[in-house]
Amino acid sequence: MTTHHLRPTVRRTLAALVATSAVLAGATACAEGEAAGDDDGGTRSLELDYATYNPLSLVIKDQGWLEDEDVEVTWVKSEGSNKANEALRAGAIDVGSTAGSAALLARANGSPIHAIDIYSQPEWAAVVVGADSEITELSQLEGKKVAATQGTDPYFFLVQALEAEGVDRSKVSIENLQHADGAAALQNGAVDAWAGLDPIMANAETQGAELIYRNIDFNTYGFLNATEDFLEEEPELAQLVVDAYAKARDWVQENPDEAVAILAAEAGIDEAVARTVLTERTNLDFDHVPGTAQLDVLTKVGPLFVETGDVEEQAQIDDALDTLLDDTWAAKADGSKVG
Repeated sequence: MTTHHLRPTVRRTLAALVATSAVLAGATACAEGEAAGDDDGGTRSLELDYATYNPLSLVIKDQGWLEDEDVEVTWVKSEGSNKANEALRAGAIDVGSTAGSAALLARANGSPIHAIDIYSQPEWAAVVVGADSEITELSQLEGKKVAATQGTDPYFFLVQALEAEGVDRSKVSIENLQHADGAAALQNGAVDAWAGLDPIMANAETQGAELIYRNIDFNTYGFLNATEDFLEEEPELAQLVVDAYAKARDWVQENPDEAVAILAAEAGIDEAVARTVLTERTNLDFDHVPGTAQLDVLTKVGPLFVETGDVEEQAQIDDALDTLLDDTWAAKADGSKVG
């Protein structure tokens, strides 16, 4: 029976059904075409940070390994762990690099992130004084001004150091300055000491700055953190990022001179300073899968967040310790799959 023999209302209904079927068929074909395009190497997008305190990120950016895998990367520079955490929380980046202490702090305060890889075991923080300073030990900091970037490893390094040496933190004026600003304040005499961060700290040493307190145990590893949304929506892309870090870890150890040159150029420092950071203060030959080693360090530093007022109660720290680390991606990292 042809449609012109039907009543008008029936014809309109049938026509609507035919039109709807055509739209659905077209949408299905479009979706299948897009899926086929993805299978054929369609470009994916990624917002990823890079930082001078994370040399592996500089190598990945320089070598273009992710772009070689048809990933459109928006590179966002992090000036400190606090800035990386701000970008992660705002959704400005999918994956960001921070110190372990900063990652725990963020998670304890509700930031929906997981640590999916450990990119380095650095000794990147110390307490620093100027070239002409008469200060030689932490006890002399009482009544003095010390620059530190709140929410970062150098800040919590300072807190731990003062406690370890029996110095009353309330008698020390801690000035909240971003890392580079803290170095400048030390140089121009605006502060008496600085909780420093490499490579800025190593560069300050070439200008006469002195490290008066070091303790590698107060450094809390370099954490690679991803937002929960990203991990749920792009698990394969998250794996690709971790694979790229695995490749960079091996590449830096096999090509130290090239790695030094990349760090020096990005940080604006002499290659001799960059070499100190990479060869003397950065350990890349360690188990990079998030696990017990990191939990041990964070369990010690966590209660300090409550003492300093950065977290309201220990229960938040405990919850963060239970949920922050995720070894899913690092456990199967394979650098050979990238680039």
